[in-house]
Amino acid sequence: MKLWQKNSKLDPRIEAYTVGDDPILDLNLVKYDCLASIAHTRMLGKIGVLEKEEVEKLEKELNHIIELNQKNKFHITLEQEDCHTAIENHLTEKLGELGEKIHTARSRNDQVLAALRLYYKSELDKIEKMIHDFLQSLQNLMKHSGSVQFPGYTHTRKAMVSSVSLWAAGYAESMADNLSLLDFTRELIDQSPLGTGAGYGVPLNVDREFTAEQAGFSRVQQHPTYVQLSRGKLESTLLHAMTQIMVDLNRLASDLILFSESVLGYFRLPPALCTGSSIMPHKKNPDVLELVRAHYHRVLAGEIQLKTQIGNLISGYHRDMQITKKPVMESLDITEKSITIITLVIDNLKVDPEKCKAGLTPEIYATEKVYALVKEGVPFREAYRRIAREFE
Repeated sequence: MKLWQKNSKLDPRIEAYTVGDDPILDLNLVKYDCLASIAHTRMLGKIGVLEKEEVEKLEKELNHIIELNQKNKFHITLEQEDCHTAIENHLTEKLGELGEKIHTARSRNDQVLAALRLYYKSELDKIEKMIHDFLQSLQNLMKHSGSVQFPGYTHTRKAMVSSVSLWAAGYAESMADNLSLLDFTRELIDQSPLGTGAGYGVPLNVDREFTAEQAGFSRVQQHPTYVQLSRGKLESTLLHAMTQIMVDLNRLASDLILFSESVLGYFRLPPALCTGSSIMPHKKNPDVLELVRAHYHRVLAGEIQLKTQIGNLISGYHRDMQITKKPVMESLDITEKSITIITLVIDNLKVDPEKCKAGLTPEIYATEKVYALVKEGVPFREAYRRIAREFE
């Protein structure tokens, strides 16, 4: 039974269209909805709506649902619409009338947001750890091969001498900035919407601070109308952080594709990381890097979709918000997988010192020659012209 079900029967075509992908997507949220529901249940006990024994029974069954979900044994049907209904139906089936009490002082609006934000926080923790692993891989590469020099490029043409350390450290520092962005995003998301109902509060004296603390939020989101206004806005900040990570991986992948190409050969990709051709038996293709490069555009598209989705809406909740879930979840998944793949590539990347040395052709030292003359007292522009004539 749906949470909003009354006496009329919904046309099945309307049901299928409005439910969409939620029964699948919401399997990611079951654990977090249960954790938020446990916090809400404890608050209901604190203010006297539930007896101590009722709180204990609900909490025990909510933890059981988490266990079922971890074993892929908790299912959400089309008729249930989402995890929130499926969980309440389960509680009512197992605990009878007690299961019907849990929605006291709560709307599906603040319930959904609480589960989503706990999910986002967990995903951000995973991504932060993955980035630290990636940074360690870069450090290992610099330790083993950092002193090897090879050409640096501008305009996809040889420019000046670079090195493995100089190249890798640029991406490391950029990713460190991304970690700062993740910290800001986490702080923004880490506020509890519980107790705001559908955006206009609830006619009951609830303890929002207690619920927030029990759910693991650092603070309460104060204004109920802003709770609904912030849906999509906070997610767009989250996806912006993902695009910043992915654009770094995109460019790193492009570097590796170019630098491992046989004509240059500065880096080598082991066969275990390459795929082949169905017609050309010699091919060892960097498909995985090409897909990392391409997936950046999917995450960027998700950010743009989300930001356009929340525009032109008056204050308050709208069903448009439902379809913001998919681009966020997909983008988080893509980012996590891409960081893991790039880390794997860096861990197995081989530097070819001979190829790197061969790439250091005379023109790449032109700027150094200019500054050698400058040190002798020749004006920079005159030194520039003298060296330029050598390469005409």
